[in-house]
Formats: sequence, structure tokens, C-alpha cells
Amino acid sequence: MPKMKSKKALMKRIKVTGSGNVMIKHANKSHHAIRKSHKAKRQLRAASLVDRTDYKRIRFSISKEGR
Repeated sequence: MPKMKSKKALMKRIKVTGSGNVMIKHANKSHHAIRKSHKAKRQLRAASLVDRTDYKRIRFSISKEGR
């Protein structure tokens, strides 16, 4: 049976922290940016942790064992 591979497209978009959490960047930062307030654009700059509902699915996609 061939080896399981991690999803490279996903690996380019996330960062796994030292404690095992998954960090992502916010979407919609530049879409209709003129309409957004300065506060909204500033808050979209910061990375955030993945929601716990998506955590298991993302960890499965990035693991090479496929578990």
C-alpha cells in the first residue's frame, strides 16, 4: 500500500504551533477593503486558531499516517 501524503495545499496555508494548535490567516482581508473600517482590517491582519469543530478534520489532512 502506498504511503499517505499530507495535503500540500493545506500545509502552505496553516501553521502548527508548538503545543499542537493550528493557526490560520483570516479571509476577506482585501475584498471590499474600502468599505471595511480600520478596526476590521486591523483585526483581520492577526492570525487565529482553528475552531475546534474543524480541528480534527485538519489534523487528519496534515498527518502522514492518515489517522
